[in-house]
Amino acid sequence: MAGGVVIVLMALVAVLADFLAPFSYTKTNFGALNEFPSRDHLLGTDALGRDLLSRMIYGARISMVVGLGAQVIVVLIGVPFGALSGYIGGRVDIALTRFIDVMYAFPRLLFVILVMSALGAGLLNIFIAIGLTGWVGIARQTRAQVLSLKEKEFVEGARALGAGYVRVLRRHVMPNALTPIVVAVTFGIPEAIFTEAALSFIGVGINPPTPSWGQMVGEGQQYLRSYWHLCVFPSIAIAVTMLSFTFFGDGVRDALDPKMQ
Repeated sequence: MAGGVVIVLMALVAVLADFLAPFSYTKTNFGALNEFPSRDHLLGTDALGRDLLSRMIYGARISMVVGLGAQVIVVLIGVPFGALSGYIGGRVDIALTRFIDVMYAFPRLLFVILVMSALGAGLLNIFIAIGLTGWVGIARQTRAQVLSLKEKEFVEGARALGAGYVRVLRRHVMPNALTPIVVAVTFGIPEAIFTEAALSFIGVGINPPTPSWGQMVGEGQQYLRSYWHLCVFPSIAIAVTMLSFTFFGDGVRDALDPKMQ
């Protein structure tokens, strides 16, 4: 519940960023460079005199959009892929499973970096890169669930009544396979946020001057010994967000697991 509350607050901050931010995230003040937290700037300023709190508020919008948007693409690719592989079986299952294994063998972060290097920096390209590399896990989970469910009595009964492949899969199999998929999505959101932070940290993520927490950490890490606030506050924001989604995912898993009732 605590994780869910933090997620809701983060979402509200992202949606209301235009009203909550005390300054524009692009407004520079060369008379207040690298200022420490003060009354005028609660979290200080960066190397260009931009208000750090305002940039972190807008950075929350990027992180939430990336986390949710990337998972939409992951679900749209992985769930149909895994469902068809598990339900049809035979040579189709063998071929799709081998392809999934090949994709799973690639180091994910390295693959994302290669895709981003080919497509270029930008929010849309981050969606594509994470979506193209993150669907493998949810596809394997969906396949395992479908393999288990398609032999159940209620599925055989639907077939005996004349239901076709599409109807059985859509009306009887997939609704009963949603629990692990929902849990996988809740755990995938913080992974996507961390991936975006890593990409922005190395300079292939969000294009400046649009703020991203990972980008802010990357820009501030060289000043860590002298101006600690530039790196520490965005890092705390990333850690709190990831922990909140992880706790929320644990809660969703416990709530949907009949063995925990």
